[in-house]
Amino acid sequence: MGIRIVGLGPGAAEDLTRRAWTALKTAPRLYLRTAQHGCVAGFPPSLRYESFDELYETHDRFEDVYRAIIDALMAAAREGDLVYAVPGDPLVGEATTTGLLEAARAAGIAVDVVSGVSFVEPLLAQLGVDALDGLQLLDGLQVAAMHHPPINPAFPALLAQVYSAAVASDIKLTLMNQYPDDFELQLVHGAGTADAGVETLPLHAIDRSKEIGAMTALYLPALGEHSSFESAQEIIAHLRAPEGCPWDREQTHESLRRFMIEEAWEVLEAIEEGDATALAEELGDVLLQIVLHAQIATEEGRFRMSDVLQHVNAKMIRRHPHVWGDVDVQGDPDAVVSNWEELKRAEKAALGVEEGFLMDSLPRGMPALLEALRLQERAAKVNFDWPHKSQVLDKLREELEELQAAQGDAEREHELGDLLFTLVNLARWMNLEPEGALRAANARFRGRFRYVEERARDTGQPLSEHNLAQLDALWNEAKQAGL
Repeated sequence: MGIRIVGLGPGAAEDLTRRAWTALKTAPRLYLRTAQHGCVAGFPPSLRYESFDELYETHDRFEDVYRAIIDALMAAAREGDLVYAVPGDPLVGEATTTGLLEAARAAGIAVDVVSGVSFVEPLLAQLGVDALDGLQLLDGLQVAAMHHPPINPAFPALLAQVYSAAVASDIKLTLMNQYPDDFELQLVHGAGTADAGVETLPLHAIDRSKEIGAMTALYLPALGEHSSFESAQEIIAHLRAPEGCPWDREQTHESLRRFMIEEAWEVLEAIEEGDATALAEELGDVLLQIVLHAQIATEEGRFRMSDVLQHVNAKMIRRHPHVWGDVDVQGDPDAVVSNWEELKRAEKAALGVEEGFLMDSLPRGMPALLEALRLQERAAKVNFDWPHKSQVLDKLREELEELQAAQGDAEREHELGDLLFTLVNLARWMNLEPEGALRAANARFRGRFRYVEERARDTGQPLSEHNLAQLDALWNEAKQAGL
C-alpha cells in the first residue's frame, strides 16, 4: 500500500465515503493532519490514530508545519504502510498532499489517494451555484499577497482559506484593484457543517464580518459579460473568423497603422480634458488595436497574445531589480532610469547585438516636438548640454535674430526649425513638456476663439465683417472669463 491519503469530507461523519471509512478502519497506522475535525468525534473508540496538532503550536508559519508533517510521514512510511487522513478532499486546498506526493515519488514510495467530499460541493449547494459555469478556485492566502487578483472577472470565483479578518482585509485590497468597492459577494462559513451560513456583503465590508473563522470561504459572482481581457480576445477572434466582419477580416498590420496613432491622440485629448469616462473609452480603443494586431499575428503563425504578455511581464520584472531583486536605488527616480538604461545595454550585449548610435533607437515617426525633446534628453545624458539655463535663453534670442535676418523661404524654414528646437530645449530646462504645453495653448485658443465667434454672432453680423479691434476686444473678454 505504501501511503494512502484519505479525504475526511467537510465535517460530519456521515459525509465520509464508504471507501474512506474502509481505509480508516483497515489502516495499519493512522495519522490525522488534525483531530479538530467534525467526523473525528464519530470514530469508534477502537480506532487508534496520531494527529499532528501539536506541530501547529511549535511553528509560526503554516509552511513550516506542513514541512514537518511531510517529513514525519516520510520517516514513518520507510518503516511500513500507513494512512494519512486530511479534511475535505486530499487534492482540494491541501498543501500537505502535494508535498507528500512529490516527496514519495522522489523516494520511490507508492501513494494512493482516496477522494473525499471537499468544502466546495457543500458550499456550491449552499449558494445554489453550478461549478461548470466557469467557477475559478483560488487560495485566498495567495490572492491576499498579491496586488491584482489573478481572476477572470467575467466568471465567478471561489477563494478558500479566508480564515481571519486580517486575511479578509488583504484580500479586499487586492480585489478592489479589479472589482467596485460596493460589489456584492458572499462569505460562506462552515460549509458542510451544522453551523453553515452565508453572509452577503459589499466588498469594502468583508473584513468587518464577525463570523469569519477557520472554515470561511469567499464567493465572487461574475462581474459582467464583457468585463475581461479574454472577452476582448474572443470578440476580436470572432470578428476575424470566416463568419465574422468583412472589414475586420481584411485588415493587416499595415492597414491599421494610422488607427493606432489616432487612438493614442484621442487618449491624450481625454487626459488633457480631465474626462475620466472618455479616458476609459479611449483606452479601450487603444486596447482594441493591440488585440487586433495580436490576433492577426496569431493567424499568421508569428506570435500570440501570450507571447506579448510574457515579453512585457518578463521585461518589467527584469528591469526592476530594485523591486523584484536586491538592487537598492534609495528611492531615487534618476537612479531607476540610469539602472534601466544599463540593463537595456546589458540585455543587448547578452544577445550579441552591437551597441548602435545614441539616437538610432528613437522612432522617426514621433511628433516633432516630442522627438526634439527626446533627442536633447539623450544628448544631455552624455553631457552634451548647456551648463546654465541663461545660455539657453541667449541661444533662443540668437535664433530669433537669425530668423528675422533670413533671406528666402528655405533659409527662413531652416532658422524657424532651429528656433523651435531651442524652444524645446528651454522647456526641458524648465522641466516642462513642450508637446503638452503646445496642446494646452491650442486648447486655450480653441476656447477663446469659440467665445469670439459666439459673441460676434450675437451682433447679427458675420464674423468676417468685424474688424481686428472688435475681435481683439472679444478675445480679451474671453481671457478675462478664464478661457
